[in-house]
Amino acid sequence: MAYPRSFLGLLLTGFTLVAAPLVGALAYSAWHTERLAEQSRKAVFNASQAARASRSLVNRIGSIERLAQQLAVLGAPELSADYVRVHGSFKQVSNELLLLPLESRQLEALKKTVAQEQALYELLTTKPRRRLETRHISRLTGELAENAYEVLAISSLVADREVARLRADAEGVQRQLVLLVMFGTAVALAIALALTRHISRPITQLDDSIRQLGSADFSRPITVHGPEDLQILGERLDWLRRRLAELEVEKNRFLRHLSHELKTPLTALREGAELLHDEIGGPLAPPQRQIVAIMRDNSVKLQQLIEDLLDYQRALHTAASLEPRTVALESLVREVTGSHGLAMQAKGQRLGLDLARVSVEADPEKLRSILDNLIGNAVKFTPAGGLISVVLRSSAEEAEIDVIDSGPGVPEEERDSIFNSFFRGRAKASGPIPGTGLGLAIAREFAEAHGGRIRVLPEEGGGHFRVTLPRKNPRLAVVPA
Repeated sequence: MAYPRSFLGLLLTGFTLVAAPLVGALAYSAWHTERLAEQSRKAVFNASQAARASRSLVNRIGSIERLAQQLAVLGAPELSADYVRVHGSFKQVSNELLLLPLESRQLEALKKTVAQEQALYELLTTKPRRRLETRHISRLTGELAENAYEVLAISSLVADREVARLRADAEGVQRQLVLLVMFGTAVALAIALALTRHISRPITQLDDSIRQLGSADFSRPITVHGPEDLQILGERLDWLRRRLAELEVEKNRFLRHLSHELKTPLTALREGAELLHDEIGGPLAPPQRQIVAIMRDNSVKLQQLIEDLLDYQRALHTAASLEPRTVALESLVREVTGSHGLAMQAKGQRLGLDLARVSVEADPEKLRSILDNLIGNAVKFTPAGGLISVVLRSSAEEAEIDVIDSGPGVPEEERDSIFNSFFRGRAKASGPIPGTGLGLAIAREFAEAHGGRIRVLPEEGGGHFRVTLPRKNPRLAVVPA
């Protein structure tokens, strides 16, 4: 389904499509209502015509009965003329009744009355005139009068039949309209659901693109399918992605150059401080020795910071060049936790291991760095006498490593930022904790390079980090330098 040129056009098109079945149902209902109204008008007309014609026919029969008896007795010419006139009027009214939609029983009664009147007319108007028996004429007019009551019932029968037919038509139209409303509503809802997915698709793509930029993923191009104005917005986001990627490259290049440029004079400064501390240039007074000690300690700290920065830059580059092989995670976890054993003993911390036998295809050195950073942080932030737990689980496709400590935990507002470079959280176990804020950033780079992920899980009363890694044939990600 093609998109209109603008998002407003897309909304108008969607509204039109959703409204179309409802408007169709409304038009169909109006047409049916008009047809029913026309039928009711026709029914009223037929009933009124039947009532008028039947009453007129009964009146004519009464006149015919009276004139026939007088004509049989007197035989006056003026009576014959009146009788012929009344007979013609009777024929006209009966023909009008015959045009009405009568049932077979009604039609048969009307035709019988017409035939009896015609037989009486022929009897009274036959020439040469013969002597008519009054009793015979009375019998014929009596039968005609009896049939007049059946003719009079035609009007009520026609009215009843039209009312019944209108009721049946109204009930049928009502059922059709109910089904039509249900069907129209269902079609409108189906179209609305389909259009909702169609309209929300470019908005979802924009949201995913913004989240992609927010997570510092500049490797995938941004493409938004939809109306022209949203496509233009997607192109601007892609331009922003390219610009951010360029800035990231420039930042990393600047940090590498700065780290190397700082390392050379710092080495000379540290060596000079060591020489002064060793009194190679001569004996130092106690105040001078204190100043030299401060210079030496701070030069060591500054060199460590620069080394961490260089390690982070190397991690960004080496994440793209993994050397995967089969790694037994259980053995690797025991080895890394063992390297932190002395630090745990010094703080009286307890270690709990729940390790399943799991193997993955990965770079063991990069996995070692991930575990070393997580367990090292757990040792730093767990108070004396606290508990550090490492849990290893696996499924058919993935392996999960959980590192849980009893420290202060990670505040909810810091869980999205803790993996950013140089970020240092505010949670402290006891006093300031030394660090550069690069360990978790490096761990995330290595985890994502393996096609996995690392995240903080909500945990009450401690920190809980989970590393998820694919077990076989990982799709190794390329991290830009």
